[in-house]
Amino acid sequence: MTFEQAAHPRDIRATSSQLTRTQSRETGDVLPSKQPDGNPVIAAGAPVAKSWAHFVAGGLGGMASATLTAPLDVLKTRLQSTYYQQYLVAARTARGLPPIETMSLARSSFLHIRETGEILWQVPKVEGWRALFKGLGPNLIGVVPARAINFYTYGNGKRILSNYFNNGQESAWIHVCAAACAGMLTGTATNPIWLVKTRLQLDKSIHTDGRGRQYKNALDCTMQTLRKEGIPGLYRGLSASYLGVTESTLQWMLYEQMKLSLNRREQRVLNSGKELSAWDHTVAWTGKLTAAGAAKFIAALITYPHEVVRTRLRQAPMENGQVKYTGLAQCFRLIWKEEGMVALYGGLVPHMMRVVPSAAIMFGTYEAVLKLFGTSSNT
Repeated sequence: MTFEQAAHPRDIRATSSQLTRTQSRETGDVLPSKQPDGNPVIAAGAPVAKSWAHFVAGGLGGMASATLTAPLDVLKTRLQSTYYQQYLVAARTARGLPPIETMSLARSSFLHIRETGEILWQVPKVEGWRALFKGLGPNLIGVVPARAINFYTYGNGKRILSNYFNNGQESAWIHVCAAACAGMLTGTATNPIWLVKTRLQLDKSIHTDGRGRQYKNALDCTMQTLRKEGIPGLYRGLSASYLGVTESTLQWMLYEQMKLSLNRREQRVLNSGKELSAWDHTVAWTGKLTAAGAAKFIAALITYPHEVVRTRLRQAPMENGQVKYTGLAQCFRLIWKEEGMVALYGGLVPHMMRVVPSAAIMFGTYEAVLKLFGTSSNT
């Protein structure tokens, strides 16, 4: 070190700050800075390490949310299926109640909440508490790759679209396009896993025809599906999953806009010359959790009917020896014709009870794990 260098330690700090690399929130990709001579700085292994951190954080977030909300997921799936809709119709008739589609919105909503609670109570009582966690295995198996694919594709898609089509700036339409691509790729890659999970959740101890369980486990369900329906059988409900991309797309856009508002608030505090207080940090943390839950709530409420159609297509009920539902549009029409619009919202209550805390748990765990790894989700 020369005398001039020793006399100017500020230059060293400035050089150090120039070597700092900005990290992408979803992918861990970094934006290479330059040395004073203009040559790019190469930090070997940094992108891989950061991508690994986001992969693990997203996977653990998905696992935590899926495990803690599994009973409501089972209940939602059953209420979406044909079996429980038939059971509920018979139960209402026995009570002397009119068809639910003829009731007022308030009365039908109250009845739906009441029936949801009754079934949630009856499932462990009749089938044991383990029944509340049916399908959790394939669900967990699908969570890690699903989250990894979704976060990685969304982050890269957002970066590419911003750089090539919007002068490097993010906007709502950038978020929409990136989320749509991520949703379609994730749905295609993981559809077989969700199909197996759905069928396991609908596999009762005793069926109406006296049969016992149809599937021993996830592997047996997969093999039976391949033998009877071939590879296309594993992709039943994929068209409805593509329709469901609208939900994830809307969720991402709303979440990004809400986070942007939180960032603006934080920046206003910093621009005023004040330091962030404990209250500001609390608002930032709880605000992210609230943003995740609120975005999911709004998106799920608007797009919910596709959930019912997807479950029916994956369930593949038989009628007169033929598969009852043959496609997306046909399934929509038939449910509307035979059961009314209310059937397209079967299982809505447990679904909303599940997805809102699930989104908050997943994003909260994601943020916490990233912090544990010494990084953050901020760009």
